[in-house]
Amino acid sequence: MFLAFHSVKASRRLPALIRGFYVRQAAPSNPWLPQRGDTVYVGISGGVDSSVVCHLLASLNMYRVRGVFMRNWDSRDEHGTDSDGKGCEWERDWNDVQKVSRHIGVPCEMVDLSREYWTRVFDPSLQAWQRGLTPNPDVYCNKLVREIKFGALLSRLPAEDSKTGRPVLLATGHYATKDWVHEPSGWIPQLGRGRDPNKDQSYYLSSITEPALRRALFPIGKYTKAEIRQIAAEENLPTANREESMGLCFVGERGRFKKFLSTYLPPSPGNIVNALDGKVVGRHEGLWEFTKGENARIPGVPNKLFVSGKDTEKNIIWVVDQP
Repeated sequence: MFLAFHSVKASRRLPALIRGFYVRQAAPSNPWLPQRGDTVYVGISGGVDSSVVCHLLASLNMYRVRGVFMRNWDSRDEHGTDSDGKGCEWERDWNDVQKVSRHIGVPCEMVDLSREYWTRVFDPSLQAWQRGLTPNPDVYCNKLVREIKFGALLSRLPAEDSKTGRPVLLATGHYATKDWVHEPSGWIPQLGRGRDPNKDQSYYLSSITEPALRRALFPIGKYTKAEIRQIAAEENLPTANREESMGLCFVGERGRFKKFLSTYLPPSPGNIVNALDGKVVGRHEGLWEFTKGENARIPGVPNKLFVSGKDTEKNIIWVVDQP
């Protein structure tokens, strides 16, 4: 199935537009192509992208559209307090999701995946970072998509409709596309890039399993971000003016990544050593604080020194004067 949304018209023309360009049939025998009456869950995060996905699908009047919100994180789960006023990220998102659902007229439910999030993604990542691996938010988000949204969430949703026997699908607000090819073993889904080169998220989706990709829909893959914003404004969606989150995937605005990690990893102090002369030029509180190639920014050192490597056995950060 290939979703082919090509242009943005006035909101009153969207349903007809989508129906006119909706699907390129690879073959009528492909059982995974969406059909009228299918159940489609929309993963709504509280952002504008997933809100527009829900609107587009509901406007078709073809599917039984249901919203599903994933609760993955809450700092109060760990600390038992909300004294800093920032421990309710999911509650704020959930409130926005409910507003969107009421506006569009679709039911919505919340699924608590915080335990799966911790055991499948965050704890293994902490162990790797503690061993000195460089924190990479891109890889982190990749694991979240694979393990949570297209892993734990899909396992909570029914695989097929109990009345029709048709597969139950999951639509998300990712900027990506999907097509089908026929192999001797059957129909194989193929992931494609989103139309907007600045928002393409096919990289983050590249590790999801084939069974998960079969059930996935990416309705905004043929739109640009600007077009999505336009649709949200025309439809007066409650999230139309919501700013794009620049925090960690599914975690919320948690500040800088290294500062975030320091709240979970105990200090492991060691030396910062000039690789050319072997002199100690500073101290660090953990190998995860530094990334190879970056400016080490060592207090008291006037000239720039760049991270050239890490010695995990001796707990040393090596630096040089050229990147």
